[in-house]
Amino acid sequence: MTQKENYQSPFTKRLKEARKETGLSQKQLGINAGFDEFSSSARMNQYERGKHTPDYLAIKQISTALNLPTAYLFTEEDDLAELIKKYSRLSAKEKKALLKSLD
Repeated sequence: MTQKENYQSPFTKRLKEARKETGLSQKQLGINAGFDEFSSSARMNQYERGKHTPDYLAIKQISTALNLPTAYLFTEEDDLAELIKKYSRLSAKEKKALLKSLD
C-alpha cells in the first residue's frame, strides 16, 4: 500500500465519530444538514468513506447539524479534537475564563 492509499482523512474519521456519538443515522444526519431526504444516506456514506468530499457549504451544514465547529472535523490529533469539542460546548463566560487561565 502506498502512503496515499493508507491515508485516512481526518474529516472522514471525525464525521463518522461525531455522527455515531449523536446517535444519528447517516440519513438523519443528512436530512438535519439540509440535504435531500432521498439522497442523504448515500451522500453521507460517501463522505464517511472518503469517496467524495463535500464543499465548504455542505461541511458547514454538517457541522451545524452535529453542533460542532468545522475545525473539529479536520483536526488530525485526537486530543485536540476532543479539546475543540469541549471548548465549543462552553458558555461564552467559560470560554473567556479558560482563555484567561492559559495566559
